Amino acid sequence: MTPPPKPAERILLEEMFAAAVAAAKPGAAQIAAHLPPLPKGRTVVVGAGKGAAAMAAALEEVLRDRAPDRGITGVVVTRYAHGAPTRAIRVIEAGHPNPDTASQQAAARILGLAEGLAEDDLLICLISGGGSALMALPAPGLTLQDKQTVNRALLRSGATIDEINCVRKHLSAIKGGRLAAAAWPAPVLTLMVSDVPGDDPAVIASGPTVGDPTTREQALAILDRYGIDVPAAVRAHLLSPASESPKPGDPRLSTNTGIMLSTPQDALDAAAAVARRRGYTPVILGDALEGEARDVAKAHAAIARQVGEQEQPAPAPCVILSGGETTVTLKGDGRGGRNAEFLLALAVALNGAPGIWALAADTDGIDGVEDNAGAILTPDTLPRAAALGLSASAYLDNNDSYGFFSALNDLLLTGPTRTNVNDFRAIVVTSQDSSG
Repeated sequence: MTPPPKPAERILLEEMFAAAVAAAKPGAAQIAAHLPPLPKGRTVVVGAGKGAAAMAAALEEVLRDRAPDRGITGVVVTRYAHGAPTRAIRVIEAGHPNPDTASQQAAARILGLAEGLAEDDLLICLISGGGSALMALPAPGLTLQDKQTVNRALLRSGATIDEINCVRKHLSAIKGGRLAAAAWPAPVLTLMVSDVPGDDPAVIASGPTVGDPTTREQALAILDRYGIDVPAAVRAHLLSPASESPKPGDPRLSTNTGIMLSTPQDALDAAAAVARRRGYTPVILGDALEGEARDVAKAHAAIARQVGEQEQPAPAPCVILSGGETTVTLKGDGRGGRNAEFLLALAVALNGAPGIWALAADTDGIDGVEDNAGAILTPDTLPRAAALGLSASAYLDNNDSYGFFSALNDLLLTGPTRTNVNDFRAIVVTSQDSSG
């Protein structure tokens, strides 16, 4: 039986997300524009993140064209199933969002490569979102289990990515500028894909090549703020001056250059261009929105209603776009990432308002730890759920957004995209009256 054709609004949502992801993938030409002349000595490539393997493959393409007779070596680590074919640069797959033994082994190899460099060599670092978990090397005196315990607690706590990475940097032997410090006096070129609000290089993958402005005291305060009971070795480490990270202005970081290849704003701009071509007015709320997913959803629902009822900030047909990284404080035992939770909370807040469609998804293709990128909301989401005996509010209370949208066949399944500029949200308002 032939399935019914997709509604135009759903097609628009999917096209905008595809454009956003495409804009987040740095290609060979973009990388080539930022590469310096190769050094007299060795060129070593390291990297970490969900986009690291794809970036390594693109870099190899550039170097084969530019200097086919010059060999390169290196190691990058990415999430399981996020690999890409490379020749000289080894790709290691490891655990995310919780680090595993492969994460530790990859980080040790990367640090070892950096420590062996000289002034005439060049270290190229390929950094993208997810690198914090994927490149996990415990500081002296700590174990991988210590880091795993703290990481799991932070992910469940509702802490922001800046707060989580502050703690991670002070428990690491490689993050917070330590990788670049180990490579000194070799010059370091860091090519980045941003997945953090504000595109702060010190936060992306916990800034392994960037001076860290945060302190161990701040890391301790974050753990206390969220009531996280850490192993005794972790607290003892953070109380010691030895846990402090290299700071901006450290002479060992003086040979570093950082280049931002892709950002969340690039993804939103690409989606906005698709909307304009389809006759919709795009309204970009921002690329760095943070907060509890359900609270951000309530604000988006109010804006969508304002479009329909008051034609503000733009008249329908309109597309409301936003990026950033929300958080979820887990209280139930359901399944689902922050994007599906945002969408379920949006459905509850809209309460069946007509003429409103929405998509929320992570640009890496994985929402949290599930197999979906996110989900899609339609004007009849709540009636269809009710017909199946599903209560949107009950599913939201149980943090089971995955189960809710799976039952409706409205999960967005893309597989790994091999890039990451964080969350993407699009709300299509087609009705002039969404008062519902």
